Amino acid sequence: MEDWQAIVAAATFMGVIVFVMTEWIHMTIAAFLGAMLLVFTSVMTLTEAIGYIGRSYPTLALFFGVMVLVRAFEPTGIFEYLATQMVVLARGQGKRLLLGIVAITTPICAVLPNATTVMLLAPLIPTMALEVGVDFVPLLILMVFVANSAGLLTLVGDPATFIVGDAINISFTDYLMRLSFGGVVAIATILVMLPFLFPQIWRTQLSNLDQLPHPQINHPRVLGLGAVIVALMLLFFTIGDYLPVPVSPAASALMGAALALLLAHHSKIDHINHILRDVDWSTLLFFMCIFVLIGGLEKTGVIGGLSGILAVLLGQNILLGSVVLLFVIGLASSVVPNIPLVVAMVPLLKQYLVSVELADAAILSPTFDGNLPETTLPLFYAMMFGATLGGNGTLVGASSNIVAAGIAELHGRRIPFKRFLTYGLPVMIMQLITAAIYVVGRFFLL
Repeated sequence: MEDWQAIVAAATFMGVIVFVMTEWIHMTIAAFLGAMLLVFTSVMTLTEAIGYIGRSYPTLALFFGVMVLVRAFEPTGIFEYLATQMVVLARGQGKRLLLGIVAITTPICAVLPNATTVMLLAPLIPTMALEVGVDFVPLLILMVFVANSAGLLTLVGDPATFIVGDAINISFTDYLMRLSFGGVVAIATILVMLPFLFPQIWRTQLSNLDQLPHPQINHPRVLGLGAVIVALMLLFFTIGDYLPVPVSPAASALMGAALALLLAHHSKIDHINHILRDVDWSTLLFFMCIFVLIGGLEKTGVIGGLSGILAVLLGQNILLGSVVLLFVIGLASSVVPNIPLVVAMVPLLKQYLVSVELADAAILSPTFDGNLPETTLPLFYAMMFGATLGGNGTLVGASSNIVAAGIAELHGRRIPFKRFLTYGLPVMIMQLITAAIYVVGRFFLL
């Protein structure tokens, strides 16, 4: 590949990141322009760009399906009702509300992808914040932090974790035994920081709960059938891959969306055009373009060249490599969505192992289904922690962050990059430090 194409791909990618960080251009427009620039400069053809998007169809299909499903049941009033109940259970205390968000989000993210959890729960946040009299943006940001961190509790909790786990052929049970406690440490770090991150909300006290609005459930029969659809979708999320005929989470989400549209149309609670109009197309387009930009880095050899740098810097020192990777991937994941990042990093890391003669070249095969040398696995574990926790650093660091930003815009508020960074940077730094201590202690000292 010609050097000028690699330069264009790298410069375009960095330019998009700068525009997103400075907010000179809306992040979707910046990513869209960047992707189109790669096509018009012949770094890749339009067919190749669409191919990179197609390779990431599970992520896009999952997001689209859940967006449609959540929007289809909005006329039932279920989100307003549940939000009011959470405020009542918290007794109007801000600190109880913050702890409640952590308590509800954590177990769900242990079995569902974190972006999916944010799509399901985030519609509750604006109503809760209005009733308590606080800004809903910090509450959304907290939910994102918890969702990203709790994704480390199981192999299926975060798409990035699943991608890496699949690449090294780790089983669900092995993950629980080796890595789940790292997720507990990440959640504990957030709990300790809550009073310092959100001091105003922590001290808020709603004096008269009787003045709260009392929203009613509309169309209860439709909602009951909708609950069945959601339950089945969640069930297939959990067991779909283990069925005789596997059903992917993306297929489950799309089927749930189709059934929700059918139910909404048949019951006449809303028009199909209205539901589809309100889907967050901006977020979906942003992800498509980011996949194209990452594809440009991969095609032009930028990513492959980085493996040689790793080989020179780290040699065969797995301990040093694990710590360095955790922080480097963590920082990279704060500006690059972690799903495309780990997709690009997995082959890079395998190439590094082959280059320094720590693994056989057979691991580079796309069909490889064996086990990597046990001594090299901490590198991949560190990449899991770095990619997942680094996503808490900035607004573009994780898919759930982008989803939350889209939901905030639908409710009339933007989450500025700088404001997210104010909360995200200290959380990311503390979590990366505690994760590094866990990885070193668990895999090198014990």
